[in-house]
Amino acid sequence: MFVIEERQNGEFPLQYRRERLTGLSCTISPGRLLRGLDHPSPTPAPPLDCPFCPERLEAETPTFPDGTRIRRGESVTFPNRYPFAERHTVGVICRSHEVGRLTVRQLADALEGVAASLDGAPGYPSINWNYLASAGASMPHPHLQGLSDRRPSHLPGLYIDASARYRTRHGRRYWNDLAEHEAGTDRWLFGGEVPFIASAVPLGEREVRGLLPVATLEEAGPYLAPLAGGICRVLDLYRSLGTQAFNVALFFDRFGSDRGFSAFCSVIARINPNPASISDSAFMERLHQHPVVMTLPEELGPRYRMVESEK
Repeated sequence: MFVIEERQNGEFPLQYRRERLTGLSCTISPGRLLRGLDHPSPTPAPPLDCPFCPERLEAETPTFPDGTRIRRGESVTFPNRYPFAERHTVGVICRSHEVGRLTVRQLADALEGVAASLDGAPGYPSINWNYLASAGASMPHPHLQGLSDRRPSHLPGLYIDASARYRTRHGRRYWNDLAEHEAGTDRWLFGGEVPFIASAVPLGEREVRGLLPVATLEEAGPYLAPLAGGICRVLDLYRSLGTQAFNVALFFDRFGSDRGFSAFCSVIARINPNPASISDSAFMERLHQHPVVMTLPEELGPRYRMVESEK
């Protein structure tokens, strides 16, 4: 009925689960329970309590096996202490704890740093961003997350497979046809090396997608700065509409692949009005369509029976 695979990243086990009937999948990372995210947090952490601020980052964040962190401009990238992927890194974007508007250079440097942290990782990379608590960010300090697993999460897996079928059937790349079609519609935002369009079938509020002309992370280097510029323009649009919180996910095919897929970036606005609430719906749930949960299902039956016995 189900497929369960267990792997290790650091000291915590990871479980990948898939329902055979539907293909629905999720990741379970019990180690993330240690973060206490299921307990109320009345206010966001102030700068003095933030391990991503420059005064504390060196002492409180992990390093790569060679004892280093990756630095690009203001950004600093290091392994995630509570991973839910085989390669899971964090890229602190800038020194400031709270930022009204990031510069293109700040975001481009952070994208480049996280991309470097995923270099050589097997599987399917992605670069992701939760901004503000209502978008699932557990830390207010702006930061990206890099992931790579040997299997794609649900959404990029659908697009990778469908892109291959489209090219076989039509002899063309779906993504080129999509950009050409959307250029004549009201969904077109702006063009250039990385065109941005409003998604015709959005996964979230005000979803906008940036289309890269390459498929894999190792090809993406020249396009990360144009991508950063486009994301900043989209975020300016969100702010003009009164939206501050958002999620971002940038998806790639695996190293060396050429199956008709094009890497793309998805941005959605989040409209939860409560800035002090941490949502359990973040980039994995909203954009990868692949839930990350903390509690093993097998713990619930014994827990229920224990509670019942204490009544």
